Order: sequence, then structure tokens, then C-alpha cells
Amino acid sequence: MSLARPMAAVLLAAALSTAAAGEPGPAPAAAGQPSSIWGFSPEHAARQAALEARFDASIDPAEMRGWMEQMASAPNHVGSPHDKANAEFMLDLFKSWGFDARIETFMALYPTPIAESLELLGAHPFKAALHEPAIPQDRTSSVPGALPPYLAYQGDGDVTAPLIYVNYGMPDDYAELERLGLSVKGKIVIARYGAGWRGLKPKLAQEHGAVGCLIYSDPADDGYATDDPYPTGPQRPREGVQRGSVMDQSHFPGDPLTPGVGATAEAKRLTRETSPAILKIPALPISWGDAEPLLRALGGPSRPGAGAAPCPSPTTWGRAGPRRAWSCAPTGR
Repeated sequence: MSLARPMAAVLLAAALSTAAAGEPGPAPAAAGQPSSIWGFSPEHAARQAALEARFDASIDPAEMRGWMEQMASAPNHVGSPHDKANAEFMLDLFKSWGFDARIETFMALYPTPIAESLELLGAHPFKAALHEPAIPQDRTSSVPGALPPYLAYQGDGDVTAPLIYVNYGMPDDYAELERLGLSVKGKIVIARYGAGWRGLKPKLAQEHGAVGCLIYSDPADDGYATDDPYPTGPQRPREGVQRGSVMDQSHFPGDPLTPGVGATAEAKRLTRETSPAILKIPALPISWGDAEPLLRALGGPSRPGAGAAPCPSPTTWGRAGPRRAWSCAPTGR
């Protein structure tokens, strides 16, 4: 399955200026007169104020709500039919407003899930749902065709190994593990979101010799411990999963196969195996609901500041098997 994300883009420029320390600001405008604007003469400031007033008056919240509902009415991940429809819809709008707009196409590598599985082995087996159930109060949560939670640009694989908790999975956490005499080499690490970008967690796990990485949302950080979960409140529900890319952008941003150049059809490409931006170990994002049985099985005493998780323990075995479909799909801007 291939994915693409076409987008029509418009560049809006704004001129900003600041007063130097100690400089007086613009004098207050007389009643009925537009305020002074840095960088504008009084005459041009009045024109600018009138232009901004006309622009503000043209914004219709109901119209914007309709656009948002239309664009979010079906899954619009990269390459989906609705994503293409959204791009063409946006293009027509920009043209109707007088912009010289167009869609440019590039062939970027993008992975989509084929199969994902996560199992706890041993005396108390458990199979993770790896799925966000629909929320009755939110009709958008049951739209068919949405992709399951996954991490883009992780490695494919099917690994069975001991599970070890690494807190946030940041450098200080690995220093603490070393102090405790614990190694993640040959193990699947489980880390909680937070304290750093998600992509660092599988990257550091890989660099320390781990064979897999799980990232979960701890309620101590963004769940019931901080406020009511959605839909009652704003926080992440028990089955909620954070998605995103884990591409190693310390090497280069953009398409992982065409560093430094646009990903045109004719561009010279790296392979998936030789691109340093694509991780080599499998990684999965999971919900607190899926993480709790894994953490409970680890055992060990509670550790201050470690959220809902126990101290590190490598005694529980798990199996993780995410696989992706990889293709150079047309993307646009």
C-alpha cells in the first residue's frame, strides 16, 4: 500500500519590527484615528488598518468550520483518496482568491502498516490491542479506513526478547541503568513519552544494543493524573496512542532516500538499508491500557519519579512484530 500527501501551499509574509531598549513607542492615536504601526507612515498606517479590518470582516467562523469538517470527514493520511481530494479542494480555493497556486509532486518514501503485534509471553500471557476504540461522543473516532497507531521510519522486524523499563529512555536514564548494573543489550525496552522527542527513544535504544522499543503514554504525564481524560476532560484516555515519525533527522530532514535534493522521480536514491535516517530496530507506540499489563509483569519496587512504572527488570519476555509496506509514493506541496 502506498501513501502520498499532496498539499497546496501559500506563503504569507509579515513585516515585524521592535523598538530598541529605551526608545519611546508610538504615540497614542487620537480618538477615531487608527493606531500608529511601526514601519508605516501615518497615511499608510491608516490604509493598513483599513485593509486589516476588511480582512477580519471577511473571516466567517461557520465557513471555516465547514472547511475543517469537509477536510477531516475521511482519513487523509499520505496517499489516501481523501488526501488528494483535500489538496485539490485547497488548490481551487487558492485560485478563487487570486493566487497563482499549483501542486508540485515529489516521490517520497513512506511506510504504512501491513501487520503489527505485541505479546507478553510466560505465566501471564497478554496480547496488546494496538488499537484505539471509538468514543461514542466523538463521531470522528469511528471513521472507517483510518490507519492503526504506528511509528514511521522505524525498522521492520519480529523479535522475542526480555522486556526492560527505561523510564523516558533519555541519556540520563541509560546512565542510571548503567549505575544499577543493568543493560538493554538484546532486550526490548519500554519507555514512556516525554522528556525528549519520541525519535530519540528508539534511536538511543538501538545505540545501546536493544532489539526493539515500545513507547507508551504514562497517565502521570498526560492522563488521569493531571486532569480528566477525554471526552470528559482534555487529557489522553486510557486507550489513546501518540503517533508520529521516529526518523533520525540528526542526519538530514525530508525524504530519507534523497538527502540534500528534492525527491523527484529522477533523483538518485539511497536504499532503505543504507539510509542512516531509517532506524534498524522495530518500534511501536502503545497506549497506557496496553502498557499496564507489561509493566505489572515486570515486577520490582516502585521508583520515585518513575510515573506508574516499576524499577527496571529484564525478567519478562515479550514479542513485537511490526511490519511495514514501503514505497516511493507521490507527495505534493
